Amino acid sequence: MSKQPDQPPAKGGYSRGYLPHLDQPGVLQAITFRLADSMPATRRAEWEELIHIRDAAQQRARLQHYLDAGYGACWLVRTPIARLVEEALLRFDGQRYRLLAWVIMPNHVHVLIETLPGHPLDHILHSWKSFTASKANAILGRKGAFWHRDYYDRYIRDERHLERAVLYMHNNPVQAGLVDKPQDWPFGSARLVDSLDATTTTPYVEG
Repeated sequence: MSKQPDQPPAKGGYSRGYLPHLDQPGVLQAITFRLADSMPATRRAEWEELIHIRDAAQQRARLQHYLDAGYGACWLVRTPIARLVEEALLRFDGQRYRLLAWVIMPNHVHVLIETLPGHPLDHILHSWKSFTASKANAILGRKGAFWHRDYYDRYIRDERHLERAVLYMHNNPVQAGLVDKPQDWPFGSARLVDSLDATTTTPYVEG
């Protein structure tokens, strides 16, 4: 019998020096990653205070609000770029992770996945970001950083938290004033749901 290659071990709780992360197979994770210019230096006075907020839930909620304002070039609103990102998310669904919900906003992405054994969370994010950055820069005819180097992740505690996380992602374009109904946004999983009769204005990161 041939020897199977060793699988990368899960890291548990860890930090890459910027934000704390949790990596554990079978955990449902709500993940946010953003474009490199989504918090531009020219507006540093507006977002610098976010760095100093000690309460993690409050910091995430404030960050979400800031990102929804749509600063930066917002390349993800361009259909070819958004489709590229969506295809990357879908590509390894069921192999490296189980994809439950997602929404691609103009300058950031929300994804809800269940991680699978042998595929650490940081490897999944690196795969998404490195592949899409290269392709997107080619489409845009540019060079340089496309994604911000880090990401936020939040493990889902229970069924209620899961429901709120999905509702938040689906309704994010509505809250940001981009569309009237979640299903009208073309870059996310809400359009694939037969009916959405509930909305939420409470960020899942708070509770």
